[in-house]
Amino acid sequence: MSGHSKWAGIKHKKAIIDTKRGKTFTKIIKEINIAARQGGGDINGNARLRTTIEKAKAVNMPQDNIKKAIQRGTGELPGVTYEEFLYEGYGPGGVAVMVEITTDNKNRTSSEIKRIFSKRGGNLGESGCVAWMFSQKGYFAVDKTGVNEEELMSLALEYGAEDFCADEEDVFEIITSPSDFEKMKEILATKKIEISSCEITKQAHTQISLEGKEAQQMLNLIDELEENDDVQNVYTNFDMPEQEAEKVGNE
Repeated sequence: MSGHSKWAGIKHKKAIIDTKRGKTFTKIIKEINIAARQGGGDINGNARLRTTIEKAKAVNMPQDNIKKAIQRGTGELPGVTYEEFLYEGYGPGGVAVMVEITTDNKNRTSSEIKRIFSKRGGNLGESGCVAWMFSQKGYFAVDKTGVNEEELMSLALEYGAEDFCADEEDVFEIITSPSDFEKMKEILATKKIEISSCEITKQAHTQISLEGKEAQQMLNLIDELEENDDVQNVYTNFDMPEQEAEKVGNE
């Protein structure tokens, strides 16, 4: 999911100490803007806005930035109008790639995304060409420190978890349906179980494992896409052997 495999876990840990806070702020501000425009500025009645604001607070975004992004979304303040788009295509080795875009200029962004795919050994496809390979899911990562695995697993399954994974070194992973996402978040908060991260994401039904040059090309494609200010999320069915992931983690 979003490729929650060994290599994605390493990338996630790197992201925690990412110094490119400006880019993170830009992406989250766009998401707040869209969420407020679509569902209003009241977080109690807008689950997407509430989740995005939590994400903003997790990266220490100033409250004033959050407030202005909401007001621009609701029209209380003038600002740029953003639109959301989904691009689908293939990376090296036939890996499926989905790219969620938020932009104020679709033509500019489309040209840039095509350039990145071409440069990194991939190609864009028609709408729907890979979407069928993914399902939308709720994802939670819970720090293993101070949490009993059996108790957490029982709690998660009781409240609708579809899957529970203890394979990652530092976190337990809980997978839910999108409809159970908010319920799971609430019960974990009620039980005072600290959530390292949570999101509505897309999970691939099957994975394609790459090694060597193709694996590095795929990583480069994902990295360059995520560097683009208009790219909100990149989802793939890419996986790589553990020894390859360890090489990446040590770079």
